[in-house]
Amino acid sequence: MGLIKNYTLPLLVCMLILISAVGCENEVTTIKIAEQYGIAYAPLQVMKENHLLEEALGDGYQVEWIKLSNTAAIREAMLGDGLDIGFMGIPPFLIGVDAGMDWKIMTGLSESPLGLVVNDPAITDLSLLLENGKIALPQPGSIQHILLAMAAQKQLGDAKAFDVQLISMKHPDGMMALNAGTEVVGHYTSPPYIFQELENEQNHMLIDGIDGTGAPFTFIAGVCRKELFDNKKVYNTFIEALDKSIDLLNTRDSKVIEQLSQAYELDSDVLLSYMDKEGMSYNLDIKGVELFIDFMYGEEYLEKEITKEDVIWQQNK
Repeated sequence: MGLIKNYTLPLLVCMLILISAVGCENEVTTIKIAEQYGIAYAPLQVMKENHLLEEALGDGYQVEWIKLSNTAAIREAMLGDGLDIGFMGIPPFLIGVDAGMDWKIMTGLSESPLGLVVNDPAITDLSLLLENGKIALPQPGSIQHILLAMAAQKQLGDAKAFDVQLISMKHPDGMMALNAGTEVVGHYTSPPYIFQELENEQNHMLIDGIDGTGAPFTFIAGVCRKELFDNKKVYNTFIEALDKSIDLLNTRDSKVIEQLSQAYELDSDVLLSYMDKEGMSYNLDIKGVELFIDFMYGEEYLEKEITKEDVIWQQNK
């Protein structure tokens, strides 16, 4: 009996080590990525459909894609450690920085025609929109809101002239409300919704994004927190997979176009016509950060002085 007892403890220790080793081998790291609505996010759809990130990362990783309606939801998810990478406009990202978020921009994704579409032909300039119905956009502080504020400051001398008229809606809901002739008379939106709204003869574009900035800007950028940035394998592999996705998209790979056609429920010819619109571009460039910082700080949308260097991750090799 004593001999059996002497062998029992070492045997149990060996079993525990073996079980622990097997458990480690089977551990899977999940990378959670958030996108929003519209074809400005098309490279992410390409990456998702073709499993480019999973294949590049290899065994031990899986990718979870999450679609959220606005940046506030992305911010909350990232604060709660429920998200690793999020895609959004630069202004709401800057508001997060101002509030103390330890995130920075890792890459650009797309440039895009943006604009305020109205359903009343009598509204021919911004002054005629004042106190005249609701303006739908994703949320206060969104890039659409800040572009509207920039145009209002230039044309009316008051960046906050329309703040009381804003109503938060997802882009598909905003389009439905505009076309239905509800209290919503204007919708500041992005592709494909802006193109679809302008196909309705009762609608017209009152202002576009360049009316606000005066220069080209990145519409959608990818952001992450320091923990992800410090994970060199995941960070760099993600950028490489995104670059490959954009290349497949820009070369109009037939398989990719078919995938996107189904995902966005658009005829492939219509989808291609949207992607070929002037101002529609997919690339990793990051443009317009200083334009937004200067305006938002000057108009007190930001409390802290922020520089471009403060908010963009440097190359992580």
